[in-house]
Amino acid sequence: MSNNIIVINGPNLNLLGKREQSQYGAITFEQLKENCRAKAKELNVNLEFYQSNIEGEIVTRIQKSKNEHDGIIINAAGFTHTSVAIRDALDIFKKPIIELHISNIYKREEFRQKSLISDIVTGGIFGLGDFGYILAIISMQNMLKNENK
Repeated sequence: MSNNIIVINGPNLNLLGKREQSQYGAITFEQLKENCRAKAKELNVNLEFYQSNIEGEIVTRIQKSKNEHDGIIINAAGFTHTSVAIRDALDIFKKPIIELHISNIYKREEFRQKSLISDIVTGGIFGLGDFGYILAIISMQNMLKNENK
């Protein structure tokens, strides 16, 4: 494997552009995917884009990723604050992981300010809007390139 990255998106991210534009902007989920795929192609990165509203499906995808991907970029959305199962699956991955949030969770409601995954990921990007995805892809590609030196 080389430069195989998966971007995992949690609940309600499929509704981007239709919900809380003050927090998440006007970009649609399809536009976000297109932007990420274009950046990945430019960087010669193999990118899979995945979204589920179901916690168990996300856990299963993370588990499968251990054998299929070199790195995970995850926006666990609401599961960031509640899912020990997703945390445990990520902890087993043992490769680079970037936690990503479109909004700055640390400037939102108190219950959103606790991430169950921040202490086990390699790094995080918060509050930079949909451009955070592009930054995460660039960052992951750099991490993987440095690992292979």
